[in-house]
Amino acid sequence: MKIRSSLALLTAAALLTAGCGDQGQSYTESTPSATGVNPSELPDHQAPPDRFVVRVTIKDGIVTPTNEQLQAAVGQPIVFRVDSDTPDELHVHSNPEHSFKIEAKPGQMFQFTVDVPGKVDVELHQLNKTVATITVR
Repeated sequence: MKIRSSLALLTAAALLTAGCGDQGQSYTESTPSATGVNPSELPDHQAPPDRFVVRVTIKDGIVTPTNEQLQAAVGQPIVFRVDSDTPDELHVHSNPEHSFKIEAKPGQMFQFTVDVPGKVDVELHQLNKTVATITVR
C-alpha cells in the first residue's frame, strides 16, 4: 500500500512539474498574466482586462500623438509607452490623479487605471501639450 501511495505521489509531482514548464506559449502585451496562466484559458469572469497601450514620442519639442481622442473601459489598465529626448512630467487628470516623471530616454512605461467614468486628459507639463483625452466608460 505504501508503494502505491508513493508511486501516486511521485506521478502527481511529475505531472505538476511538467505542467509548470514553458510550453512555447507566448503572452501578448494585451493579455498580461502575473500568475503565469494564459488568460485565454480562464473563464470570462476571471480573465484580466486587456491593457490599452498608447505610444508617445517626444523629440525636439514635438509630441506624437497630440490631442488624440481615445476610449477605454473603467478599470482597464492603460499604459503609456514613452520615448523622450527631454525630461517632462506626464499628468493624468483622473480621480485620483496620476503623475509620472519622464526621463530623457527611450522605453519608459507608465501604467494606471481609471475607476470613475468620464473624460480624462493626459498632459505633458513642461511642453504644455495634451497628449490624449480618454473617454472612460
